[in-house]
Amino acid sequence: MSIKKRNYACGRTEEPNGGGPAWAVSRRDFLSRSYNGLGALALGGMLASEMAAAPELQNTAAINPLAQKLSHRVAKAKHCIFMFMGGGVSHVDSFDYKPELNKLAGMPMPKPPNVSGEIDGKLSFPNLAVPSPFTFKQYGESGRPIATIFPHLAKCADQMAFIYGIEVDNSNHGPAAMHAMTGHVLPGSPSVGAWISYGLGSPSENLPGYVVIQDARGAPINGASTWGNGYLPTTYQGTLLRPKGTPILNLEPPQGVNAIQQRRELDLLGWFNEQHLAGRQDVGELEARISAYELAFRMQRAAPELADLSGETESTQKMYGLDDERTASFGRQCLLARRLVERGVRYTMLAHGVEISASSWDDHGDVEGGMTRHAAEVDRPVAALLRDLAQRGLLEQTLVVWASEMGRTPFHPSAKLPTKPGRDHNPYALAMWMAGGDIAGGATAGATDEFGLRGIGQPIHMRDVHSTILHLMGLDDAKLRYLHGGRFRRLTDIGGRVLSDVIST
Repeated sequence: MSIKKRNYACGRTEEPNGGGPAWAVSRRDFLSRSYNGLGALALGGMLASEMAAAPELQNTAAINPLAQKLSHRVAKAKHCIFMFMGGGVSHVDSFDYKPELNKLAGMPMPKPPNVSGEIDGKLSFPNLAVPSPFTFKQYGESGRPIATIFPHLAKCADQMAFIYGIEVDNSNHGPAAMHAMTGHVLPGSPSVGAWISYGLGSPSENLPGYVVIQDARGAPINGASTWGNGYLPTTYQGTLLRPKGTPILNLEPPQGVNAIQQRRELDLLGWFNEQHLAGRQDVGELEARISAYELAFRMQRAAPELADLSGETESTQKMYGLDDERTASFGRQCLLARRLVERGVRYTMLAHGVEISASSWDDHGDVEGGMTRHAAEVDRPVAALLRDLAQRGLLEQTLVVWASEMGRTPFHPSAKLPTKPGRDHNPYALAMWMAGGDIAGGATAGATDEFGLRGIGQPIHMRDVHSTILHLMGLDDAKLRYLHGGRFRRLTDIGGRVLSDVIST
């Protein structure tokens, strides 16, 4: 094996004789050295669907795990913004209108003939129907019924496609949230963002491929495991962007060490690593570590610039609600998400809600007060994000997902209604929406019964939603896999179906 010399300033590895890279070829070098470079690029695009988007099959991943990889299919969406509303958003008080509940107000709920599972058990005890305290109106050409507590999002009705009656495998917050975020109710599996980073790599050279921005008030339920890498290499876990102070922990150099000194230290460390590499065959892990050092060095300049919103116009900051204390926090999260897309970050997770508290969407009591407060915090910022992405020509290449861990029951579990009734957990009727990319705005997949108890028609499971997200990002659920514990593992485990009803192409 020839000894390679790394140009640390630009992150390339070159042969001592000045030849091309020993392990990869840049686009410029490829075009200049190929006799028929453009034709070869075209051929590469044609063959992309036949190449697995799995790092173990692509040599560049051995050197840089976040190097961009070919997708399984051509897709418009190159980035994903996943918004998680922790606590269980009440579907019947937001996006799943059930006027039949008004006729039953204060009366026991009838038990549908085919109801089963936990809902069947809950209906066996005293309960009283609770209609939504909010008015619903139809919006857009699609005529989408949306609660009036979402006046800004309602104007985006024709950009969003809704999925109703999604089933999760557990009605407790921790396992249900884990299911929504990783496809499994138990800890230890990779999050959706980790799978997408693993399958596609990252277009960004100066920032992580997977960034997380949580509620400034605290962490969501399950904490960091919500955006973890599970059994995938740690490279693919989410990187938490802090709401205050240094954007990323341990990013600043030690006190008294300037950029020139740090660059020299990295070069010296790199030289020692290159000596170790010489004459060894299995060096992928060390090459990846060298690449990570270089990324961290570049992030020291890129991350503070990203988090500095002073360059945004006053009108943009106002659009996101940074001028209102109710919306300022999530508005900042949404504005940062747009800036991350602009800088090439592949996957951004925005978390709203703290654990299971009054700051989450878990409204067992006073659903009217809780939903009013939660909606006021996110409605304006999320609508601004959709509008801003569209204005900048970024929405077509960005898949935006609104999610939670479960729906809520349309009844209160009591023989007497309290003054301010709430809603219990319902793992059979989660409502989600998506926008951007190849999403057919105004489309619908699935439905719930007349009372919003559970899905009707062909069941929609969370694995179907995950399969659809992967498909919209250009990945095939069946091909995106990782060998762990003696078998190939997948995000959807046994596989999911793509919900074609919400896809435009």
